[in-house]
Amino acid sequence: MESTEPRKLPRVPENLLKKRKKYLGLKAAEAKRALEEKRKTQPGKQIKFKRLETFVRNSHRKLRDDARLKRMKIYQKKIPGVATQSLAFVVRITKVDGVSNAVLDALKTLRLGKIFAGAFVKLTPSSLNLIRVVEPYVAWGFPNLKSIRELVLKRGHFRRDGRRVALTDNNVIEEQLGKFGIICLEDVIHELYTTGEHFPEVNRFLCPFRLSVSRHAAVNRKGYLSEVGDPGHRGSGINQLIRQLN
Repeated sequence: MESTEPRKLPRVPENLLKKRKKYLGLKAAEAKRALEEKRKTQPGKQIKFKRLETFVRNSHRKLRDDARLKRMKIYQKKIPGVATQSLAFVVRITKVDGVSNAVLDALKTLRLGKIFAGAFVKLTPSSLNLIRVVEPYVAWGFPNLKSIRELVLKRGHFRRDGRRVALTDNNVIEEQLGKFGIICLEDVIHELYTTGEHFPEVNRFLCPFRLSVSRHAAVNRKGYLSEVGDPGHRGSGINQLIRQLN
């Protein structure tokens, strides 16, 4: 039987051990500083208190919405130019705290879940009724070809694995919409502008457009009105708003 010698561990020079210890100490201090900075910038969730005036305002707003919706069923307001148009662009420009459930459902159907979100809508009697329901909270009108192209090219996104991805690759369009004969960005723009046979598929493929507004407009009421204007029907004036927020 052969004799086995005890295994010798490799020796590490003392200066190298000191360097390793110093390095580990620096990394630990750096991680501690990063954690402290994160706690400063991301504090714990604060408890939000609502004043009594907020509940009163929301209650009045809901009652006003209910009354407006009942009145809308009796009296159908005529909208100029709507008979000759087939496409609308709708932008949500106000908050919707305390509104009627019918308004929230209509906003969800139109895919306007966030403020300054916009979407294309094919004008039909049912979609026009949805727009009338949310009219005090949105601006809408008839986009031209230039506005549609600018929106799709600059702010066009689609969803992949639950994430928003910028629409910059024609291969993706061909993969998702090729079976409908739509293989590039120009085909998408054409289908939207003409509200073609496959408009619903193209519109569902695109995420709602997230428009931008200057920072003071979201805080300062006077600046907000001057930047965006009042909600409601804009007609062809929606193109100016699109250029302003795009």
